[in-house]
Amino acid sequence: MITSQAAGKVCIVSPSTTQKQASESQVIHLPGTDCTIKSQALLSAFTSYRVGGAAEWYVAPRNLEALQASIEYAKEQELKITILGAGSNLLVSDRGIPGLVIATRHLRSKHFDPHTGQLTVAAGESIPSLAWEAAEQGWEGLEWAVGIPGTVGGAVVMNAGAHNSCIADMLVSTQVLLPDQTLETLAPSQLVYNYRTSSLQGEKDCQRIVTEATFQLQPGADPAQVIAKTKEHKQHRLTTQPYNFPNCGSVFRNPKPYAAGWLIEQTGLKGYQIGGAQVALLHANFIVNRGGARANDIFSLIRYIQHNVQERWSIWLEPEVKMIGEFQSAGV
Repeated sequence: MITSQAAGKVCIVSPSTTQKQASESQVIHLPGTDCTIKSQALLSAFTSYRVGGAAEWYVAPRNLEALQASIEYAKEQELKITILGAGSNLLVSDRGIPGLVIATRHLRSKHFDPHTGQLTVAAGESIPSLAWEAAEQGWEGLEWAVGIPGTVGGAVVMNAGAHNSCIADMLVSTQVLLPDQTLETLAPSQLVYNYRTSSLQGEKDCQRIVTEATFQLQPGADPAQVIAKTKEHKQHRLTTQPYNFPNCGSVFRNPKPYAAGWLIEQTGLKGYQIGGAQVALLHANFIVNRGGARANDIFSLIRYIQHNVQERWSIWLEPEVKMIGEFQSAGV
């Protein structure tokens, strides 16, 4: 039995980024906990694109009790709740997000059960870190996930995948927090999994929040072999995807039988740029922040790609990246 658990009924407070912001921000201590909520926290520090405005209120609980206290506060204050994981598949508006943003990245715990071959992990655990840890123990099944820069919670919600594998293939169950603050365990069949989607997506006001997931792996392999395979997957990602600039991973879902990147490249859009946002030269289904990009630059480029691909191929590309807040397209 190998177990780790974050302890203490506490939260992480977002760091102030400027003296001006610090002077304008407010801090609220939730009664009965060490949980602290902060106002006007810039979300650009918490998204892989490094863009986005401020959260009206921001909190990062470290455990379930602190998460429940944060949600209760939002209900009492009639604040809309937005859940933020690693921010790796997210585009936050320059105008920011109203209400309370709850970051789950500090909800950390994991348990490898050698008798069942099951790995139970909290929503904030890093997918790449889990892939490496499983490999080092000789547990097969997560090698494909080493290049997915997200958390368990986000991966379960969007059915993250790569190399012809996905979360739905290995998920045993997931624990969700319901609006009445009770917990429910759901089987994969209850999540209506499909390509990069689940029934947990698109729910208004975060009706069900993923707190934990259990995956079926295969222990007992030679760690050296599993590590080697994991390294191969990582190297493939590094050589085929643009990790040298901030990005959110694949921007569009693949409209089978086509690949979104191929459609975009054949439309002649590789390298096309709006402001600091550019269609990546290495992989056309990536939009990178070349420096100084604003969220609206990225949004405008997404719309530009969609309209041009539709005009050329009569296919409307559906975004894989989740866009939160108010955006205004520059026109196409």
